[in-house]
Amino acid sequence: MNSFGDAWELICSYCKSKITDVAYNTWIVRIKPLELSFEDNTAYLLVPNDFHRQTITRCYIPLLNEAFEAIFDNKFKIELKTPDEIGENDQADKKVEDIGNNYEYTFDTFIVGSSNNFAHAACMAVATNPSNAYNPLFLYGNSGLGKTHLLFAIQNEIKKNYPDKNICYIKIDDFINELVESLKMKTMIEFRQKYRQVDVLLVDDVQFLGGKEGMQEEFFHTFNALYDAHKQIVLTSDRPPKEIKTLADRLRSRFEQDLIADIQPPDIETRIAIIKRKAELLDVELSNEVCEFIASKLKSNIRQLEGTVKKLKAKYLLNHEKITISSAQEVIADILNNDVPPEVTVERVIDEVARTFGVSADEIRSQKNKSANISNARHIAIYITREITALSMVNIGDEFGGRHYSTIIYSIQKIQKQIENDRKIKELIDDIIKNIRDR
Repeated sequence: MNSFGDAWELICSYCKSKITDVAYNTWIVRIKPLELSFEDNTAYLLVPNDFHRQTITRCYIPLLNEAFEAIFDNKFKIELKTPDEIGENDQADKKVEDIGNNYEYTFDTFIVGSSNNFAHAACMAVATNPSNAYNPLFLYGNSGLGKTHLLFAIQNEIKKNYPDKNICYIKIDDFINELVESLKMKTMIEFRQKYRQVDVLLVDDVQFLGGKEGMQEEFFHTFNALYDAHKQIVLTSDRPPKEIKTLADRLRSRFEQDLIADIQPPDIETRIAIIKRKAELLDVELSNEVCEFIASKLKSNIRQLEGTVKKLKAKYLLNHEKITISSAQEVIADILNNDVPPEVTVERVIDEVARTFGVSADEIRSQKNKSANISNARHIAIYITREITALSMVNIGDEFGGRHYSTIIYSIQKIQKQIENDRKIKELIDDIIKNIRDR
């Protein structure tokens, strides 16, 4: 072996064969080899911070000792150093600090487990070799599982490796709003230049394109222009393309033409690793019991896990009390109460229907405008309001420009008949309702 670095790769491989992927990716991967002294048989390793050192010392020193002995056929004393102890100008120091400062945006801070390892690997491949790995790459999974984190990680990695590339990250809602504004201001040339000349396009929440035919048309041409020019496209959604029922077939086929990767809720081991990693980055000490308790209570949303750790730190700083299971329980209760979806309002229904049909909320409420598109949007908005709110017919009439309750009944019956005769109408309404509840 030519260097300590070569030997370290073998040591890491040994460790990986002995522990779980989550433990390996959380703790061992982030150790960097510094120096191997054969004079006093000491291996000097760099860890990101003191919290990481404490965890390695408590849990993984026996494994490292075993690995060193297996590789070198000799025992070594292991000395763990932090960036502060080896000088501010050290390159490894800089790398570790960058990880901490860009927590939300890097692959290094993304906890990999069985629920997301395929998606993580696909994103790494795209970031390493844009336009030549998977194009397009389509990620899907429920809210709060790390899709946006992976998009930002791709952006960060490509910027590092290809600084001249033009990268654009955007939520589909912002794309739609910009498109509407460009149509209004007659600046479509500039709009198209902005999105069709990028090297990498990262688009979040494409499920909200469902039902918006005009918006889908523009996005279809943007997608084609980039794809034909061999530019990288990565998309995320809360569901796979086939389940976005009101997505145009030709756009769905584009989304499905390469790799689709899902992200599932993390298992308990991954959740514990996420909690410990967040605690490490926030420099807050949590016992194993507290970490396990949090992981047992919050099972499906990474943002809830991270939010709990943030609140526990704030609570500790405020009261200067040791963080216990009892304090964690209080914070979890607050997190869960705050995450209860807000009650669906008529405003939310009308806004989503208006976006879908390309009309304004005022036009849907108005008594004056009689165009077929606006009238149909109004009927559907009334039907959905009746379906997902507790308002009476009279109250719904008041919300829609003071219409008589008999008009509300007529609208509901009209849409019910359309649903019976046209599967696409049902799919459109189902998509609108899902979007309303997901926002």
